[in-house]
Amino acid sequence: MYRQITDPLAHPALTALLAASPLLVLLVLLGVLRVKAYWAALAGLATAVVTAVAVYGMPAGQAALGAAEGAAFGLFPIVWIVLGAVWINRLQRASGHDAVISRTFARLSDDPRVQAVLIAFCFGAMIESLSGFGTPIAVTSVILVGLGQPPLKAAAIATFANTAPAAFGSVGNPIQALAKVTSYPAAELGAMVGRQSAVIAFLVPFVLLFILDGRRGLRELWPVALAAGAGFGAGQYLCSNHLAYQLTDLVAALVSAGAVILVLRVRRPPHPPDPGPGAGSRAPRLPAQPEPEPAFALAAAAPLVPPPVADVPSAPVPPVDHRREVLRAYFPYALLTLLFSLVSYDGPVARFVDAQDVSFTWPGLHVMSASGRPVAIATFDFGWLGAAGTLLLLTGVVSAWVLRVPARRALRCYGEALRQIRWAALTVSCVLALSYVMNLAGMAVSLGVWLAGAGRLFALLSGLLGWFGVALTGSDTSSNALFGAMQVTAAQHVGISPLLAAATNSTGGVQGKAAAMQNLVIAAGAVGLTGREGDVLRKVIGWSLAVLTVLCVLAWLQSTSVLGWMVP
Repeated sequence: MYRQITDPLAHPALTALLAASPLLVLLVLLGVLRVKAYWAALAGLATAVVTAVAVYGMPAGQAALGAAEGAAFGLFPIVWIVLGAVWINRLQRASGHDAVISRTFARLSDDPRVQAVLIAFCFGAMIESLSGFGTPIAVTSVILVGLGQPPLKAAAIATFANTAPAAFGSVGNPIQALAKVTSYPAAELGAMVGRQSAVIAFLVPFVLLFILDGRRGLRELWPVALAAGAGFGAGQYLCSNHLAYQLTDLVAALVSAGAVILVLRVRRPPHPPDPGPGAGSRAPRLPAQPEPEPAFALAAAAPLVPPPVADVPSAPVPPVDHRREVLRAYFPYALLTLLFSLVSYDGPVARFVDAQDVSFTWPGLHVMSASGRPVAIATFDFGWLGAAGTLLLLTGVVSAWVLRVPARRALRCYGEALRQIRWAALTVSCVLALSYVMNLAGMAVSLGVWLAGAGRLFALLSGLLGWFGVALTGSDTSSNALFGAMQVTAAQHVGISPLLAAATNSTGGVQGKAAAMQNLVIAAGAVGLTGREGDVLRKVIGWSLAVLTVLCVLAWLQSTSVLGWMVP
């Protein structure tokens, strides 16, 4: 039996620094030293285990069991999701329907920047509204590569776009988890989160355009970003405050997509650039050459090559596909949406699926909180039937038949998907093992206690705690369960609104999605860049921290008379 301690050094600041050391080691090795992701994850895990045993006094056997539980969680459901998404993409390429999808988006807009906003931001949010755990990143990143985006840029765009809807996640799960640990009504929490998240989500399309094409992208496509961000923010606010917070991301995504399409009917970009590395220059645009790592990008990139400058003959207009082939191409996503809807919303199917869930205390793991209560993280939830990976597998099986992929070829595609993500699976397992050791040892609690000592400035740092929780666990739901009650207690001690602090934990956490190792692994693995997670991190970490700073200032102003009227 191990009972957590929160300040083993009797010095909150030094304890917090040591508590954060595993994550710091991971981020430095990835983002600065450019070490392979699985080596960085192993180093972070080793740091976590040594700190837990040597500093926190956690028995080595309990630390090992906690790491084993985390590794198991990394394989299921995280790796299970990536495998299913990559397999479906390979099935579409085997049947040639990935090119059909490319052509339909090209007809909607031949600008790859607009396509990226519609797919990663709008369509990704629709998927997030039904299933979290990185599913939108895995699905949208491979679509972007098929449309001709360079794999590294596609991974970065899909990862950062996933921050906008994360506060409400899968059918409001983060809000429900926050309500459970704080005892606040979920509707009140959802309303407060909506009053913060709408502001933050408004900024995301502008960042996406800058990642895609620098200042030129903002200059040429700011109306698209304005429509996407304003539509998403308005949808989030209205739905979370006046309808049902469970539907917030779905409504916001639909409003955002509709707003972008309306803008495109009125104003077209002057000239679509190629999506290659030199997107920020003014040089004549030549046909884009996709990065060589995932060879499958080559097949779908050609139909989307934009027309060069006027003195070069224009590329042929993409042929119009038969409606039957278009329906087949989008069938996997329609079926996936249907399946997620059936298992997410209360009904006979959802109740049957829930009845198959298995939960058990991890064998041999005995950990209590500092107050003497068993910690919830020691319970392993094995919801095998309703898991996103299982639904992706079922979607793949049916889609192989609809797309007319022979059974032998479909099995070969599955084997290729397994080989593609093998290193990603190792990395995710190590990162989740690291996360579990930190949570079980009490390191996460140490960080929260230290931040709570900041007095009324806690309102300025509250979002940072949420960011750290999501960067550590990869899930806003997990971060809320981990730090939600602590935020409320700290807010009561320093004299600010506990409702505001709880909501800020969820809203601040969304930017942690861009730095969460499991999401980086999912993005890199899905587009064939396993081992280059650090490159993805470097593209998004600065923007993640910049938008987090905006949220922290917003939360602080909401704790004062300046914006206090925004708190219910």
